[in-house]
Amino acid sequence: MNKFGGYDDPLFAELYDFTPPYNARPDIDFYLNLAGSIEGKILELGCGTGRILIPSAVAGCRIVGLDNSEFMVARCREKLQSQPKEVQGRVQLVNGSMTDFELGKMFALVTAPFRAFQHLISIEEQLSCLRCVNRHLRVGGRLVFDVFQVDPSRIDNPAYTKETEEFAEVILSDGRSFRRSHRTIAFHRAEQYNDIELIFYVTHPDGRTERLVQAFPFRYFFRYEVEHLLARAGFEVIQLFGNFDKSELTNDSNDMIFVAKKCESTL
Repeated sequence: MNKFGGYDDPLFAELYDFTPPYNARPDIDFYLNLAGSIEGKILELGCGTGRILIPSAVAGCRIVGLDNSEFMVARCREKLQSQPKEVQGRVQLVNGSMTDFELGKMFALVTAPFRAFQHLISIEEQLSCLRCVNRHLRVGGRLVFDVFQVDPSRIDNPAYTKETEEFAEVILSDGRSFRRSHRTIAFHRAEQYNDIELIFYVTHPDGRTERLVQAFPFRYFFRYEVEHLLARAGFEVIQLFGNFDKSELTNDSNDMIFVAKKCESTL
């Protein structure tokens, strides 16, 4: 078994775009429509391989993508090469931390799609990120990000420590195939995070197989906790959705999508 941590691995960056829960995620139109309604530059935190960033640039947006994984950024840059020069010219990619960045630009919109904010475990990290965002947003600018809404039955449930397969085998163009399962390996209720493993089973054309484990901690949030964090960093929540169709948050919503406005500057 090979084990790699977080998102910083070339194979994970390679497989990311072919992973069904990612490429079938129904958030692209939401973020594209949002970007199209904004006049000014956009910053995307946790841009990854460009799943949302590249369609945004194709649609005419000027966008900066920041990601902590050099391999994800490299994959995004590689994908951009297939786009026309005018699309490439609208994009700047930065390898850096979402908790500590200085880009020398002001933005009209900052986004952190697909639960990127949940990789920030401590309050210090969360506030550091939000304050960096505040410094890069013009007054009245928007911060939009999504996190999952907590299912109480999953907070500390031993049933989720069992490995569960997520999707049928995916065949790649080079003859390899892979499938993936997941499990929770530890619960930390007092700190509001769980240790997660995503397990990739890769089969090569010669029959050789690999079991690759991506392990990382993942924070979970509650609605008013997020609202208080935003207020501490100079933001006001102006909209809250429970789905990417912009329906209201309910007990049954899987997601919490926050639209916040910068009200004041923070140091």
